[in-house]
Amino acid sequence: MNFARRPVAESGQTARLGFEDIRHGYGQGDVVKGVSLSAAPGEVLCLLGPSGSGKSTLLRIAAGLEQPHHGRLLIDGVEVTGPSTFLPPERRGIGLMFQDFALFPHMTVADNVAFGLQRLPRASRQAAVGEALARVGLSGYRDKYPHMLSGGEQQRVALARAVAPRPSVLLMDEPFSGLDSRLKDQVRAETLAVLRETGATVMIVTHDPGEAMGVADRIALLKDGHLVQTGTPRALFSRPESLFAASFFSEINRFEGKVEAGRVEIPFGSRSVAAAMPDGPVTIAIRPGDIRLSQEATLSGQPAEVLERRFLGTQELFRLRIEGTSHVVDASISAGAIGEGVGRVFIEVDDQTILVFENREQTPYTRDT
Repeated sequence: MNFARRPVAESGQTARLGFEDIRHGYGQGDVVKGVSLSAAPGEVLCLLGPSGSGKSTLLRIAAGLEQPHHGRLLIDGVEVTGPSTFLPPERRGIGLMFQDFALFPHMTVADNVAFGLQRLPRASRQAAVGEALARVGLSGYRDKYPHMLSGGEQQRVALARAVAPRPSVLLMDEPFSGLDSRLKDQVRAETLAVLRETGATVMIVTHDPGEAMGVADRIALLKDGHLVQTGTPRALFSRPESLFAASFFSEINRFEGKVEAGRVEIPFGSRSVAAAMPDGPVTIAIRPGDIRLSQEATLSGQPAEVLERRFLGTQELFRLRIEGTSHVVDASISAGAIGEGVGRVFIEVDDQTILVFENREQTPYTRDT
């Protein structure tokens, strides 16, 4: 085994991070199954998936905390993990930010941020600490201790500590999961601004699709150790390649159907499908937000009975039964669009929002309840 000693990137440089056919597991079976993936220099890449999908294992492999059973990890084209190579974590030019922030309670904010800068002369170290704290808006917090800070402030200290050494790659494991829901949007926006300023290549692990879409340049969606789909947030949401991908980003109304001669029957009538779709059984998915409701009959509207409605502030959720069928659908519309007490509405759906998947043992994502 070649335990390389040199760093692969100078401080402050951005780097490409690449996984090649990574396989790894614990005990029986692999939790990462042949994943090949790369993050471009300066890109924010989110590893997204449910628990057990392998995303945190990939992060640990990138950090040098795990050595995979098979495959290679490259930083700027240099192999740092492979069949005969292992570069120690401290030589990879990588920064780490953990889910629980991992601040040292007996150290001041300044000392926490300076922890990874011990090789610098004192004056340079203090300057780097000041610069990092200024980036996260905590210049006046140098002498405070972690217990004196709010959750959002602790998160910013952890971010300052991670970016202070100016890593070429920054790895973040569920960095916002411990925050109050009211703080998340603000802290995410502040964090993204800091990351853009540093220019580091960033890989963020999360199980929250909304979070991934809010911060990522690209998303890598994982399931059961396999890479399901990669792309921009818009591409994964608008053009999911599987029923799992469609259902992971949103609740869906799901129907079974059959394609014949380029058309499929759904509860809203006969619709055309992509020319490449072969004849045979399919699953149709329609997001609640893509269903339009009206109180007045329309030419293409399908009448439905209102079974239930729930007010959620700016939105209302409707549960509806399509007249003449046993099909029940959920719709999400702007609050107030349908008058109180209305028991019958008309449903319309644009063809472009109807997702059709061939039946090849596809399963949707089921959220915990």
